[in-house]
Amino acid sequence: MTMGNPVRRQRPTIHDVAREAGVSRGTVSRVLNGGHHVSPAATEAVNAAIRRTGYVVNRAARSLITGRSGSVAFLLTEPQERFFEDPNFNVLLRGCTQALAAHDIPLLLMIAGSRDEQRRITRYVTAGHVDGVLLVSSHTGDPVAAQLTRAGIPVVASGQPMDPRAGRLAHVAADDRDGARLMVRHLVAHGRRRIGTVTGPLDTPGGVQRLAGYREVLDEAGLPFEETLVATGDYGRESGAVAAEQLLARHPDLDALFVASDLMARGALDALDRAGRRVPGDVAVGGFDDSSAALAGRPALTTVRQPWDRISQEMVRVLLARIAGEDTSAVILPTELVVRDSA
Repeated sequence: MTMGNPVRRQRPTIHDVAREAGVSRGTVSRVLNGGHHVSPAATEAVNAAIRRTGYVVNRAARSLITGRSGSVAFLLTEPQERFFEDPNFNVLLRGCTQALAAHDIPLLLMIAGSRDEQRRITRYVTAGHVDGVLLVSSHTGDPVAAQLTRAGIPVVASGQPMDPRAGRLAHVAADDRDGARLMVRHLVAHGRRRIGTVTGPLDTPGGVQRLAGYREVLDEAGLPFEETLVATGDYGRESGAVAAEQLLARHPDLDALFVASDLMARGALDALDRAGRRVPGDVAVGGFDDSSAALAGRPALTTVRQPWDRISQEMVRVLLARIAGEDTSAVILPTELVVRDSA
């Protein structure tokens, strides 16, 4: 028996989707390009037709027509090892990926921890390979935000921008200062009076704003602010341990620590354990983020919850609006105190 050549099934087209959905080709096109000026009923009909027909967007053809790549970059301006150490980056990346998937937009992960890497990635982005950038962990003096905005690339930053050269940069952030106030008020309300703090890097928004909140609550409680009660970390676990050791050496009577990230707080707990200090009996410890590190050991950390799902959703929403040419403003989201065993 002679086998003939198999008949190749023709791929469904946008016309097939329109016919299946009972709408015009233009309506399908608008749905595929963000759903602007399309009713919810028509959007649902088109999406259902796409599922039934198995239609797949030809991104190369769309790029030629629209001048857009159809993709977005998640750009982390930190050393590569920080991405794997700090659970917050992974949570934010996952949330942004899921939010973009609802729009059928792929996300490209880019890590630029050195000036050379930042220059290469800036060249790549400004060449038009992505339509916009979700920028994470930008320090004072980091030129990336300013370079991208000057090149006309839509950018949304995670956290309040620190570099004035970036201009009016769209951003989404948790209320770092108020979160710090929530934690330090909790420590004060439980009788703590010698409260030290381990800050994040003071060229980052979280480092600056969380320190400011700490100072404000000491002032309202009538407690003196002392520079020697402040030590700076880099958000990594080891830096939290080193900072806690410094604070204990300066102030053996320390009875509480507000630590500006859960990962650093875990390091501080390591140092307190080595020093024979009971937590929370001798020293209460509060973290920040409510990341997986908060529950990764004993005691479970009292911490400040950042709304990571909402942060990622809002970053994507604002970026897509900017790509579409809309003007956007800053989004600041509330934090929440989560009380566990450490304070």
